Amino acid sequence: MLKPLEITYRNVLKTGDIESLIQEKAKKLEKICDYIVGCQVVLERPHSTVQTGNQFKVRIDVTIPSGKNIVVTKNPGNNEMHQSLQTVIRDSFDAAEKQLKKLVQQQRNKVKTHPQQEVTAIVSKIYPEEGYGFLRTINDREIYFHKNSVINDEFDKLETGIGVRFFEEEGEKGPQASTVQVIEKAAKAS
Repeated sequence: MLKPLEITYRNVLKTGDIESLIQEKAKKLEKICDYIVGCQVVLERPHSTVQTGNQFKVRIDVTIPSGKNIVVTKNPGNNEMHQSLQTVIRDSFDAAEKQLKKLVQQQRNKVKTHPQQEVTAIVSKIYPEEGYGFLRTINDREIYFHKNSVINDEFDKLETGIGVRFFEEEGEKGPQASTVQVIEKAAKAS
C-alpha cells in the first residue's frame, strides 16, 4: 500500500489481537491487488446494553488508483447481535476480498479488450528535483507522470531507459500515467 493502514476505534477496546487480525487481513488484500493506495478500517460499538446485546459495526474503505474504491460496511442484524468483533472483522474483510477480486478481474479483462489502457513503455526523461518525468510508449507517444503515480515508492530509483507498465488517463494538459510500475531495470552500457 502506498499509504499506511489506518484503523479507527470508536467505543471499541484496542487490543493487539484485533490489530494483528486487521493487519493480516489487509496484507491478504494486497496479495490480490498489489497496487492498493490505502486501506481504512473503522471499528464501532454503538450500543452495549443487556436488551440489545453487543453490536459491532465495521467499515472498510480500500482505495485503488483507477478511482474505483471498495467499501464494505458490516451492520449485524438481530440474528447476528452476539457475534464477536473478530467474526465481524473477518466477515467484512471476506466481503472486501470478493469485491476486490471482482474489480481486479474486470480491470484485467478491460486491459485485454482495450490494450491502450495498459501499455509498456520506458522512462524517457526524469526530473527528480521537480518530482515528475515522461514515458515513451511502444507506439512512440510521450506520457507525463508524477512521482506520486509511481508505485512502491520507486520514483527515486527511476532512471532513463527503465521499462515500466502504466495505466493512462486524460489529465488537464493531455495524457498522463495514473499508475507507473517498474517492470524492467535499465540496460547497462558496456
